[in-house]
Amino acid sequence: MEQSELQAVENCFESNSSCQKQVRSPAVYVVMYISAVAVVMLTVCGNLVVIISISHFKQLHTPTNFLMLSLAVADFLIGVAVMPFSLILLIETCWYFGETFCMLYKILFFIFTSVSIGNVAYIAIDRYFVVCYPLLYSTKITVNVTASVILLIWLISILYNFVFMYFNGNMGGVEKLNICLGDCVLFISKSWVIIDLLFTLILPSSVMITLYFKIFVVARQHARAISTVTEQMRSADGDNNKISTKSEWKAAKTLGILVIVFLLCLVPYYICSLVLKNVDRSSLVLSVLGWFLYINSAINPIIYALFYPWFQRSVKLIVTLKIFKIESSLINVFSKHI
Repeated sequence: MEQSELQAVENCFESNSSCQKQVRSPAVYVVMYISAVAVVMLTVCGNLVVIISISHFKQLHTPTNFLMLSLAVADFLIGVAVMPFSLILLIETCWYFGETFCMLYKILFFIFTSVSIGNVAYIAIDRYFVVCYPLLYSTKITVNVTASVILLIWLISILYNFVFMYFNGNMGGVEKLNICLGDCVLFISKSWVIIDLLFTLILPSSVMITLYFKIFVVARQHARAISTVTEQMRSADGDNNKISTKSEWKAAKTLGILVIVFLLCLVPYYICSLVLKNVDRSSLVLSVLGWFLYINSAINPIIYALFYPWFQRSVKLIVTLKIFKIESSLINVFSKHI
C-alpha cells in the first residue's frame, strides 16, 4: 500500500516545483518503447526511401511527385527531430531535455506539421486540376510552378509559426513554456486558438474535402461516359485516352486515401489539444491521439508501397544498391522487368 502511494506521487525531478509523473508497470514501458522505436524507424526509413526515389530517378520528376517529396521531407524531419522526444514525453509524461530545447521542439513540431498540412492540401488541388481540367493542368502546372508553391508553403509555415509563438509570449522567455519542472507546454491565447484552428485546420480541411468530393463526382461522370463509348470510337487514340483517364483516376484515389488518413490522424488530436484545454497532458485520450498523429508520418510510405508499383521497384533498386550504378537515374521504374 505504501509503495503504491509512493508511485502515485512520484515526481519528474527531486524538487518541490517538479511535475508529477505517471507511473506505469515495467511491462507497459517495454511495450511502449518498442512501439515508439518501431514507429520512429518506420517513419525515418520509409520517408527516406521516398526522398531518395523521387530525387534520384528522373522519370519521377513530376509536379505531383515533387509534392510527395516535400511531404516526405517534412515527415522525415518529424521522425528525426520531433518524434523521438515527443514519444518519450508521451511515455514518461515528463520533459527531461531542458527549457531551451522545449521551445525549439515546439517550433519544429508546428513548422513541420504546418508544412505537411500545406502539402496535403496542395496535393488535393493538384489532383483536382489533373482530373477536372487535364488540358489546363498539362500546360499550366509545371515542375517549376510546383517547386515555387512548395517553397512558398515552407516559407509561410516558418513565418506563421514564429509569429504564432511570438504573439503568444512564448518567444519572450523559455521559462513561460513550463507550468512546473518537467513539463513542456505552449501557452495560447483564446484569440490565437481561433486563428490557428481556422488557418491550419478548418480552411485546409475544407479545401481537401470539397475538392475530393468534386473529383469523385467528375470521375464518376467520366466512368459513365467511357462506358457509353461506341465500338466505332474505340480507336487507338480512344484506348490511350481511356488508359490515361484510368491512370489519373487511380492516382487520385491513392492520394485521396492519403488525404483521408491524414485528416483522421490530425483532426482529433488537434481539436483535443487546442480546444479541450481541460484535458490532462498525461490522459489516456491525449496519449492515444498523440500516437495516431505520429503514426500518420510513418503511414504515407506504406500507402505508396501498397498502391504505387514504381515505389516498390524503387525500394528494390535502393536496397540492392543499383542506384549507385552509372546512369541509374535513367532507369525506367515503371517497367515490370527490373
